[in-house]
Amino acid sequence: MKAYRPTVMATNGAVTTPHYLASQAGMKILQIGGNAIHAAISIAATLGVVYPHMNGLGGDNFWLFYNAKTKELKGINASGRSGEMADIAYYHQLGYDTIPERGYLAANTVPGALSGWLKAYEYAESDMEQTMNWSELLEDAIEYAENGFPITDSQIKMAKSFLAKEASNEERTNNDFYSIFIEPLLHCKGAGQLFYQKDLANTLRAIAKDKGHSFYHGDIAAKMVEMCQSQHGVLTKQDLANHTADWMEPIAVDYRGYKAYNLPPNTQGIASLSILNMINQFDLSEIKNDAFYYHLIVEATKLAFEDRDRWVTDPEYTMPPIDQLLSKQYGQQLAEVIENKEEAGTFTALLDPRGDTVWFGVVDKWGNAVSMIQSIYHEYGAAVVPPETGVLLQNRGSFFSLDEEAINRLEPKKRTFHTLNPAMLFKNNRPHLVYGTMGGEGQPQTQAALVTRIIDYKYGVQEAIEAPRWLYGRTWGASSNTLKLEKRIDPSVQAMLRKKGHDIELVESYSDMMGHAGAILIDDENIKLAGSDPRSDGIALGY
Repeated sequence: MKAYRPTVMATNGAVTTPHYLASQAGMKILQIGGNAIHAAISIAATLGVVYPHMNGLGGDNFWLFYNAKTKELKGINASGRSGEMADIAYYHQLGYDTIPERGYLAANTVPGALSGWLKAYEYAESDMEQTMNWSELLEDAIEYAENGFPITDSQIKMAKSFLAKEASNEERTNNDFYSIFIEPLLHCKGAGQLFYQKDLANTLRAIAKDKGHSFYHGDIAAKMVEMCQSQHGVLTKQDLANHTADWMEPIAVDYRGYKAYNLPPNTQGIASLSILNMINQFDLSEIKNDAFYYHLIVEATKLAFEDRDRWVTDPEYTMPPIDQLLSKQYGQQLAEVIENKEEAGTFTALLDPRGDTVWFGVVDKWGNAVSMIQSIYHEYGAAVVPPETGVLLQNRGSFFSLDEEAINRLEPKKRTFHTLNPAMLFKNNRPHLVYGTMGGEGQPQTQAALVTRIIDYKYGVQEAIEAPRWLYGRTWGASSNTLKLEKRIDPSVQAMLRKKGHDIELVESYSDMMGHAGAILIDDENIKLAGSDPRSDGIALGY
């Protein structure tokens, strides 16, 4: 297929993000001498302003980055733990059998995103050869929050969709959230009108000055905790003060002579790698039937998710047998299950492909690379904003279970299962493909699509991103999982998948339901080839 957009090619640095202003912010940092981590911080901060419905200071992030100087691949877990007062009994006392998806009871985990920026920055300053002032990395984010940025059609669509679903939500009385994030979009004349976040600009200025002290220990922390506790929330000042981002050891599987890397639990990285481990047992060059390509990855997804749901939570509470789950032998065993079953397998757990998230990638001229993902979970997170902060709090803690027997049950000071998982593919012990996507439980599926199309079928980077995609799971409010196919997929393929027992649902071409993917490939000549998803508001840039 021919790509809608050209692949960006560059000899020095490259970035890809789901919003063009964030891509420009990152490219600016690279061009004035910053490295991939510096650019990533600027991108993350800017995305928190210009894509506030998907990520921001009130959320979490995970980092996978390569230090070209030391030849090390490192990971950062900047997800927040539940509050010290958060337990199942408390929610039961309030009459809940499940944690609410919105409101301060959903905002029961510490916002970790800023701690990830800070940990990565400290590492860049101490262990890499480039240096930049911390405050300089937040300049674009502050500018867009204070002086506004042009609203896009996708933001207007998201606000209208949110209001249609959440109109009866009792938390609508939180006027700060609705007045800042919803009403300006509902009342604007259309794309291009400026969107302001004055309180967030002040919060970012404070962080630029004190490197986050006020956010976790000072005035901003106090405002967040005060409002949270006034609404029966569980976060305390001590929860914020004790929060830390942590180093993670990346995990990996072999794929066609390459090494695919991701992050361990509490992320679902083992599911993304498990899918590749199964596909690696099949010769895709021999698969001429496009329907079997889709069938194979969907069935691998179901098997990977069964193991994921059995094991993934905070590893300090339960450590899964990662080596066993990602072993070649186990991959072969699961592949045989797919091969020996003619029809689609059943998967009874209701999947939630939602997860309004941002993934972005950066590669600099020294060979450093970042794959980073940041989120507030559902669109607009918990839909609450502590007064005078502009910080939209995440609802990631609503993923905890109130079932005492569940592996991901709510407990104090615990990290929940996270759908976020950034990825890289190595060739000859260095980054070859930096890739990822938003999309909750769609992330492992789209990651598999990118890898197989680029490595097995030799698609160009932009071509692989734009190619028709699928999503196995359910949509908001649905009572069952379906296999959603972009209607560009050949009707004969659709028919064959139905014949195999898949419950098919067609969606629009380039549907944002399929996530906002991106990738940067570094070829043997060290040329960076970058692509962005037309399903998003993003662009890839290089120099």
